[in-house]
Amino acid sequence: MLSKGEKTMNMTVGFIGGGRVTRTILTGLKKADALPKDVAVYDPNPDALVLISKLFPEAACTDRMDIPASKDFVFLAVHPPVMIGVLSTLKDFLKDNTLIISLAPRWTIDAMSEKMGGYRRIVRMIPNAPSLVNAGYNPVAFSDAVGSDAKQAFREFVAKLGDSPEVAEQTIEAYAILTAMGLTYLWFQFLALQELGRSFGLSADDASAAIFRMVTGTAETLFESGLSPSEVLDLIPVTPLKHEEETIREIDRTNLQELYRKLTG
Repeated sequence: MLSKGEKTMNMTVGFIGGGRVTRTILTGLKKADALPKDVAVYDPNPDALVLISKLFPEAACTDRMDIPASKDFVFLAVHPPVMIGVLSTLKDFLKDNTLIISLAPRWTIDAMSEKMGGYRRIVRMIPNAPSLVNAGYNPVAFSDAVGSDAKQAFREFVAKLGDSPEVAEQTIEAYAILTAMGLTYLWFQFLALQELGRSFGLSADDASAAIFRMVTGTAETLFESGLSPSEVLDLIPVTPLKHEEETIREIDRTNLQELYRKLTG
């Protein structure tokens, strides 16, 4: 009998789109020694395929969509504006048991199904960049046509990337704002702190190690200490950026609420 890992390795996987998200997922799987034996990547951009071939020589790269579309799991790693063209073409190549995994916001299961002639074996997943290091948080929503066995097979496949909680489809865009893009609200600040640390005399390695532990400890303290938010905020008597906090909150509210309206409108 095959183990779960062996079953995962024997799944055939296709990617429509060979950009950042596809590279992130393949890197995470490869890092976990869980890259399937049969992987195909389609992209109309030859430069994208050259990069995929360089990073993942195991993958079959092609400018023919029918090749990855014939796999067990087919990831749609394309931007929302080009989804309609992909879905219209894809429907002619699908097998009866293919599981379609959309990584894009905005396109609902019902909308995708309509463009694929009623095909409904569809999953929506919001990918998270830390999947690259097997520490992702990738919420998933399943259509009513995805049975328990298919759900379990998919969960086992993506487990190597990190956590993949099942969520209601109507919350997917909220996760896109919080978990998919949330890193970008913080990374530049971490890098600014690293630069400051070096200006204060720390080595790059020491500054990085300090910030890493500070960031992980900060999240654990806020969300797992059992203290209320006000009690956590009261733990440190000196807050050098206190006068800028409301400005930052307003920037977050203004930009992210508008983005959410665009994704759900």
